[in-house]
Amino acid sequence: MFGAYSGSHPLIPTALMLSRLIPRDEEFFDLFNQLAEYLRSAAKLLDQLFSEPHRTAELVKQIKDVEHLADQLTLAIGVRIDKSFITPIDREDIHLLASRLDDVIDRLDGTARRVVMLHINEVREPAKQMAHVILRASEHIAKAVSAIKRPREVSIQAAEIKKLEEEGDALYHEAVGALFAGTPDAIEVIRWKEVYETLEIAIDQCMGVANAVHSISIKNS
Repeated sequence: MFGAYSGSHPLIPTALMLSRLIPRDEEFFDLFNQLAEYLRSAAKLLDQLFSEPHRTAELVKQIKDVEHLADQLTLAIGVRIDKSFITPIDREDIHLLASRLDDVIDRLDGTARRVVMLHINEVREPAKQMAHVILRASEHIAKAVSAIKRPREVSIQAAEIKKLEEEGDALYHEAVGALFAGTPDAIEVIRWKEVYETLEIAIDQCMGVANAVHSISIKNS
């Protein structure tokens, strides 16, 4: 008979053994939440921008400040990925979610800068409505990110964001169609079509974040 074996089982992979000894870097979840809050802040400012054009300069600067903070945080997440021995989820998923959140914030900053570049000095209802769709989507994104360990709750938030994406698409098509009705001013068509397009892209990117959160949540449930 063989005696009792007191050592480590030779078939247990070294990485598995180390993962039991070295704690996973759970800080990534807090960083995701922070990045999602930056997105919500930028979306709130953009919503105000299309409701209060007299505050354009102030709000565009505030959005840029948030975008700068988000860029710094995204960079810090990338550095942390390289330094962390054990991550709570796959490294590529950490990078994917951080990048998609940051991309939406970049898009909102780009939208705000277009308002200045194109000398938008008025409120058009479709733009106001689309900006509000983005704000509502950002709130659901923040909830989904904070619930990333609870797939069922993430699914609920993703479904709400999908509804908002469809609402945004409908607003976009109606708004662009209205630009070409009658005998439109060519310059106005160019200016507002650019604004509507960048708002619509931001809404689509929100859906991209939702898809990433949902996929990561299911994979790690």
